Amino acid sequence: MAEITLNVESGRPRGTRPSGRLRATGKIPGVVYGHGMAPIPVAIGARDLRAALTTEAGLNALLSLRIGDTTHLAIAKVLQRHPVRQTVTHVDFQVVRRDEIVTAEVRIALIGDSEAVHRVEGTIDQEMLSLQIKAKPGDVPVVIEIDISALDVGDSLRVSDLVLPEGVTTDVDPEAAVAIAHMPRALEPEPEAEPAEAAAGGEQPAASDEG
Repeated sequence: MAEITLNVESGRPRGTRPSGRLRATGKIPGVVYGHGMAPIPVAIGARDLRAALTTEAGLNALLSLRIGDTTHLAIAKVLQRHPVRQTVTHVDFQVVRRDEIVTAEVRIALIGDSEAVHRVEGTIDQEMLSLQIKAKPGDVPVVIEIDISALDVGDSLRVSDLVLPEGVTTDVDPEAAVAIAHMPRALEPEPEAEPAEAAAGGEQPAASDEG
């Protein structure tokens, strides 16, 4: 995965009001931390951050942060967003080493087309949209693809069916479903009806002969 270089400013003032004024100038407050270093408050251009995190690597982009005369290899670990506009309001950069194992969330893409399912107008539901993986920062894949062309109605693909790149592992349950092929909804069997209860809510007591 190629690195993206970002210039960030250190020494930003902390606090709600200073952060608000910073955002008004088109910059995002953030912090750089990791590997025992003291957290560094930083500011980064909103456009630069958006461009870096909207490549095909998405939030897993490997970043080279330039802070003055120092450069840190990092990933964007946490993005805080505005609750309504969903714009980024704060970013946490985690410093990483090239040889360490990091955890990342990688998108799963279904590829191919199942003729068997298509023929009966069935559907294939993607049960898992992403997979949590472990890998060195430079080995984190952009996407994990899984071929659905051999699926038949009633079949499923599981985590164990995913082909992970070399150096990539996952702790997710290998039996967890990734995709399931279903028959057409109209043809799915109706659930069995529960036995009808007596109209008056169960057996009625026998009528008494006492009069």
